[in-house]
Amino acid sequence: MNKLIDILAQNSTDAWTSALIAVVGAMLVLLLLRWLILVRLRRVANTTVTLVDDFLVEVVSATRVLLPLAVGLYAGTHFLTLPDAAEKFADRAFGVMMVLQIGFWSSRGLNFWLRMRFDKGDVAEAGSRAMTHTLLSFLGRMVLWALVLLLILDNLGFNVTALVASLGIGGVAVALAVQNILGDLFASLSIAIDKPFVIGDFIIVDELTGTVEHVGLKTTRVRALSGEQIIFSNNDLLSSRIRNYKRMRERRAVFGIGVTYDTPAEQLEALPGLIREAIDAQAEVRFDRAHFKSFGPSSLDFEAVYYVLQPDYTVYMDVQQAINLQLVRTLAARNIEFAFPTQTLHVSGAMQLARQTTP
Repeated sequence: MNKLIDILAQNSTDAWTSALIAVVGAMLVLLLLRWLILVRLRRVANTTVTLVDDFLVEVVSATRVLLPLAVGLYAGTHFLTLPDAAEKFADRAFGVMMVLQIGFWSSRGLNFWLRMRFDKGDVAEAGSRAMTHTLLSFLGRMVLWALVLLLILDNLGFNVTALVASLGIGGVAVALAVQNILGDLFASLSIAIDKPFVIGDFIIVDELTGTVEHVGLKTTRVRALSGEQIIFSNNDLLSSRIRNYKRMRERRAVFGIGVTYDTPAEQLEALPGLIREAIDAQAEVRFDRAHFKSFGPSSLDFEAVYYVLQPDYTVYMDVQQAINLQLVRTLAARNIEFAFPTQTLHVSGAMQLARQTTP
């Protein structure tokens, strides 16, 4: 309190008035300059296709009142007689506010670049771009503000080199304590870069199936077919075998039918052609093969393979249903019976033995 009174006493009313005018004037000039620059840049951005002016608009619009205030206070101190400690404090406060403002500009510029890089493109890859944008934006801002914090500490007189060294030693212990969390963090970065799956993909992990809803820094959330949400650790997820059905361009289908053993050879020979006709009658399919496969315990087995030219599972089931119904009608018209598990018992020897023992 006594130091503040001394500062007030050391400066005349004119000095304080000049300092106040400098503070207010500098703030008004910078705020007006910011407004004029933004108006001009936005006018230019609306008439050009280049992204440079849009980038400048984003960066300049991130200017906080912190900058005019810092410049105004720094200018005002030059009209006052201050002790060395007060001047040093003012210089450091000005440096801290400038570093913070540079951090705001850099953060806005980074966000603009990531948005331009990942928000445009194929609609089918929107989930992949959104996931990568989110993760890289978080990591980029984390690194940026860590650097800003170090610069602020250095400006305030802290020994940053010793601090970083001590953090490096302590970081080993912390890393050992939170190695699972760090493993998930690096796994999320791997997912963002390698893209084994993206939001909206239908995946199977071991015996669990569902649609990817969210990819975070530690966990990935999948909506199961039965409705519940399954939460995977990113590290465990990447260690598992993942089948991504969203990446399929076409679906391979294999099915079989069995007919009875009393079917004539001519009918058996014609059956692969009948199966092919049933498949070719469907839209969005490509026939591969149909063969008399094997002699089953109670049926003569045929196998057919075809491709559905869409990955959608519902389309595949609709096609398979139509093929099955057509085969039922075709085989019924030719009196060919589908086989089902049966057993035939021959007891003629037992009947003869019974006659011989009858008195």
